[in-house]
Amino acid sequence: MLSFGVTVLPDPPYQRMIELMKLAEQHGFEYAWTYDSHILWEESYATLPLAAAQTSKIKLGHFVTNPGIRDATITASWYATMQDISDGRMVMGIGRGDSSRRVVGLKPVRVADFEQRCAMIKELMNGRTVDWNEKELELKWVREELPDIPMWIAGYGPKALAVAGRVGDGVIIQLADPVIIQWIMDTARRAAEEAGRDPSELKCIVGAPSHISDDIADAREQSRWFPAMVSNHVMDLIERYGDDSEIPKDLTEFVKARKFYDYKDHSRVGAAHGEFVTDEIVDRFCVLGNVADATKKLKKLEAVGVDQFNIYLMTHGQEETLKAYGDEIIPQFSSVAA
Repeated sequence: MLSFGVTVLPDPPYQRMIELMKLAEQHGFEYAWTYDSHILWEESYATLPLAAAQTSKIKLGHFVTNPGIRDATITASWYATMQDISDGRMVMGIGRGDSSRRVVGLKPVRVADFEQRCAMIKELMNGRTVDWNEKELELKWVREELPDIPMWIAGYGPKALAVAGRVGDGVIIQLADPVIIQWIMDTARRAAEEAGRDPSELKCIVGAPSHISDDIADAREQSRWFPAMVSNHVMDLIERYGDDSEIPKDLTEFVKARKFYDYKDHSRVGAAHGEFVTDEIVDRFCVLGNVADATKKLKKLEAVGVDQFNIYLMTHGQEETLKAYGDEIIPQFSSVAA
């Protein structure tokens, strides 16, 4: 059954992020997410607690944070603290670090280090004892009556997806192409099974822009930045695995026309670095069109096992998008309608 989330940029003024998260809650969304990229936007580790204080039901977290820009024990303690503040509403999305690290001259966290840190964070933030830096650590103040904070891991390549399978509670996928989603989840679930875990327990969370409009040409132009953003990760995959790897051509072929990427326009409508992206790629990676078009695409995602669709709310008409989902789309999916 499909649930719904929304990702809001931590842009100034900070009140706007909170306003949109409150509106999402009113429209029946179950999750409100934000970015973690402290140079490009405001520090969301500071603003997300304010959203927790002004909402009551919606779950909150990062889409995504990373274990390499702060000490990993700080990330764990912050999430545990937020679980107390929000009364059990926190969810963690975590990746190796794209804009958060690249903008300050660092590469994404190495996969082996990423796995080690994720495994530690998952235990520590949920009140369990960990061995770290030759020290035994425990957050003794964690409220035992609250549920565990789930950790959903973002990745595209086999090694990062294997970490999701071995450590995570789910996989975050930044695109809405059912063919690629199926390959990603098969890869992660195979690793889960090899690690002795139940692969069916691994959740699938898809994030992508969704602009609801009869003007498909305009919707595409507003969303063209998104496949360009995905191309950053794909370029890393090609560098690591080459052109003839097991990674689907549906994911790697489109980046051949890419010329550049400018992080100052990261996740921005009209970004010049998105000019190479074709209409066909925009349609595959996003959820666009009128209510009927969007619902048809979402049903396809649900059919391949997507558990949550998370709107990247960076296009124009944000209130209208939330209203269209709340009034006409979310009620058609049984998990919410029930």
